[in-house]
Amino acid sequence: MKSSKALPPITRIAKYTLIDEVRQRSFIVMFVICAIFVLLIRGCYQGNYMVDGHSLDAGTIVRVVSKVTFHIIGAGVMVLAALLSMRIFRRDRNEGMQSCILSKPIARWQYVLGKIVGLWVLSVAFMFILHSIVFLITSINLNVFMPEYLIASLICSINLLFVIITALFLSLLMSDIVAFLCVLGVGVVGFVADGIAAASHSQIAQAIVQQSGGHPQSDLAWWKVVYFLWPKLLGVQQLSSSLFESDSLHGIGSAYPVINILLYCLILGALLFKRFKDEEVV
Repeated sequence: MKSSKALPPITRIAKYTLIDEVRQRSFIVMFVICAIFVLLIRGCYQGNYMVDGHSLDAGTIVRVVSKVTFHIIGAGVMVLAALLSMRIFRRDRNEGMQSCILSKPIARWQYVLGKIVGLWVLSVAFMFILHSIVFLITSINLNVFMPEYLIASLICSINLLFVIITALFLSLLMSDIVAFLCVLGVGVVGFVADGIAAASHSQIAQAIVQQSGGHPQSDLAWWKVVYFLWPKLLGVQQLSSSLFESDSLHGIGSAYPVINILLYCLILGALLFKRFKDEEVV
């Protein structure tokens, strides 16, 4: 009974947040620019591509270009989600909307959860529309049907939830721009670390380490711990993109990035609710 009474305020706040953000001119401009960018990528599907003197077939070209586009859209929408989230508490407070909402019989956790849900739904819809444009281009123009592309887009929504919760939490501790840069830094460090880890497992890197004598494993143990515990944003995107690749990932290890991000969402979400509970509302 209590949960049913708590839902209406959350859904109303989420709906207001979504509509308010969509009405912002900056959001409309960003959406139009992103949509045009995705449409322009259509030219990358045309032409002949050669690898080791062999011409690639159309199916391979479509999947490679679609994978690159998938990651670009995913990373871009994460940046957009951070930009939207970093200023929402401050704007509500400056406009008096925060005090107006909390003056009613609405708990603070309901307000925060409504904001999270509204921003998440908006970001997921934004990303899904862009991925759907790519899906339509490959389906209609190139006759390559990839329904897994849209499923992968939904899986990537976990990353957006992490970005939104983290940006909201950090915006209560520091200025908006610093909060945004911190979230951006988490993503960049994670992407670079995953790239270095992938490169270190290559045959060339292993040969170089063996020739140089290598380093004791104990020296790198703490780096491995940090790498293992760092938010696996790229890992989630790679797991998602593997759905429409021929060499899909399998096993419990491939699910770790999703588990990692979900745990971060729970921990940071709890810290966000606790921090906002002590926040002074003017």
